[in-house]
Amino acid sequence: MRALAPPLHALMLAILLAAAFLGSAAAAADDLYQAQAIVTGEGEAERARGFALCLEAVLVKVSGDPRLQGDPAVAALQTEAAGFVAGFDYRDRMASIPVHDEQGTRDRPFDLTVAFDPPKIDAALRALGRAPWLEPRPRLAVLLDVRDAMAAYVLAEDGERGLGQRQALAAAAARRGIAMRLPSAAMLAAGHVTYGGLAATPAPRLRALARASGGDALLTGTLVWTEAALGWTARWHLQWAGREYRWRISGVSFDDAFRDAIDRTVAVLSGHG
Repeated sequence: MRALAPPLHALMLAILLAAAFLGSAAAAADDLYQAQAIVTGEGEAERARGFALCLEAVLVKVSGDPRLQGDPAVAALQTEAAGFVAGFDYRDRMASIPVHDEQGTRDRPFDLTVAFDPPKIDAALRALGRAPWLEPRPRLAVLLDVRDAMAAYVLAEDGERGLGQRQALAAAAARRGIAMRLPSAAMLAAGHVTYGGLAATPAPRLRALARASGGDALLTGTLVWTEAALGWTARWHLQWAGREYRWRISGVSFDDAFRDAIDRTVAVLSGHG
C-alpha cells in the first residue's frame, strides 16, 4: 500500500453445516480497518472523496453499528478523512481493456482500497460514543429459500442457481466484517433440504442447527421476486442470545435486501440492535 434434540433430517443438516464451517476459515473477508470505494481517476479530489466514503464504512464496520451511516457527526469526521489513513492503493477496473481514448485515461474507474490507523479509528469511535466491536465476532450461518420467475431453490455456496445472489450476500457480510457461510449443494442434497422446508422448521430446531453447524447465530429467510412490487420481497428470522427477531423488506434489489439483512443482523449481534 502507498504510505499515508431435533428430528433425524434436522440432525443430518446440522452435521452437514458443521462440515461446511469446519472445512473453511471462519474469519471475515475484510480486515476491519480497511475499506474500498470506486473512484474516477487517481486525482486528489477523487481520492479525498474515496477516503471519506471508506472512513464511514470502516467506522460502521469496526463498531458494528450501521446507524453511524449518514450520521452528521461522522460526516464532520469525513472532511478530515485523510488524517486517519495509514495507506492506500488503486486497482484499475479496466486493466484488461486497452486505453483507446481520453475517457480511458482521465475518467478511468479504480477500486481505491484504504487502510486506516486502528488507534485513530478507535479514538474516533469513542468520541462518537461507540467502542470497537472486538473479535472473535459471532459467526453467521445463513439458510435462504429463493424463488424467482424461473425456479425455486435453497441458496447454496456452489449451486447452479443464485451466483449473483451468493456474491451479493458475501459482499454485504464482508462490508460489515462478519463471517458468513452458506451450505454446499451436495450438503443440501444429502440432507434432503429443499425449497419450502425452512419456514416450517420450529425455532428450537433452528437453534440446534446453529449450534451444531458451528455458527453462533442462524439467519433464515425467504427471498421472492414480486412482480407487483417490481422487486424482491425478503423475510428474515434471526435468533440470538435467547431472543428472536423478524423483519421484512419489499420492492428492492436482492443486493439491497442482503445489505438490509446483514445490517440488521450485525446491529443485533454487536449490541446495537
